[in-house]
Amino acid sequence: MVVPVDLDNKGIGPIQSYKFTEEINFEMATAGEGLYNAKCAQCHMAETIMIGPPMAGIYERRSPEWVLNMILNPIEMVKEDPIAIALYEQYEKRLMTNSGLSEDEAKEVAEYLRTL
Repeated sequence: MVVPVDLDNKGIGPIQSYKFTEEINFEMATAGEGLYNAKCAQCHMAETIMIGPPMAGIYERRSPEWVLNMILNPIEMVKEDPIAIALYEQYEKRLMTNSGLSEDEAKEVAEYLRTL
């Protein structure tokens, strides 16, 4: 099953609207890199399929809101969001765990993902 590109889907969770600044906020991205390495890198590499999908170019496939909601609300996303369900199926039904990040920390990780 090929998971479709969908930039309109905002996912299910607390983030209803989120816009990145035009320029990358490198202070946020640096903080996000540390969080990513501690919480995400066990399953996600930049360009290689690991346990979960690669993260490079994520915003060419998903909206910022979807990414943030997947970080913050992975269990509900896999239950209700069609893209998250398709990814769950594609990646051998491996459930993304809740990393316990705050909204601000999730936004830092999201900013870091822009640099990949």
